[in-house]
Amino acid sequence: MMFARKPTLPGEHVTLRPVGPEHVDGLWELVNDPETVRLTGSHGKPDYEALKIWYGSRGDQDDRLDLAICTIDDDAYVGEIVLNDLDADNLSCNLRVALIGPRAYGKGYGTEAIRLVLDHVFRTTPLHRVGLEVYAFNERAAHVYRKVGFVQEGVRRDALRLNGEWYDSVIMSILAPDWVVREI
Repeated sequence: MMFARKPTLPGEHVTLRPVGPEHVDGLWELVNDPETVRLTGSHGKPDYEALKIWYGSRGDQDDRLDLAICTIDDDAYVGEIVLNDLDADNLSCNLRVALIGPRAYGKGYGTEAIRLVLDHVFRTTPLHRVGLEVYAFNERAAHVYRKVGFVQEGVRRDALRLNGEWYDSVIMSILAPDWVVREI
């Protein structure tokens, strides 16, 4: 399938690496960070051993690409970026990215990770569309998505119930021709 090859993608500030059990401590920190949980709308209590098995099995999946976001300076895990929900017939997939709270926010790690993965996808696969959803209250992420070229397509109203309140989910996408134009 499209994501059978698991690349390492080097950037100026981060390197994207195929996730593995060696990243489970970082993932554990990520899924237990209150701000990350809020921004992603995550529910449920994580299980360390299940996460270890999960990260250990990602290399076998050819219909998704799970990459650890690691800093160039010390190779520290600061988050993950994932391409999933592959629709091979329609040459599209979903993108999601999560960073570990305040120590990773505001440093450009997410922006660079998204650019690296989009460049990889649009240059090495036949994918035409990469979509995502972002909760309306997560303006920092929406700003980054717009900055790299994602366009708002619509809104799923009251898509998330968090602490008794309802929040919309904004649907965005970027198309291969949009990326080519941005890269010229």
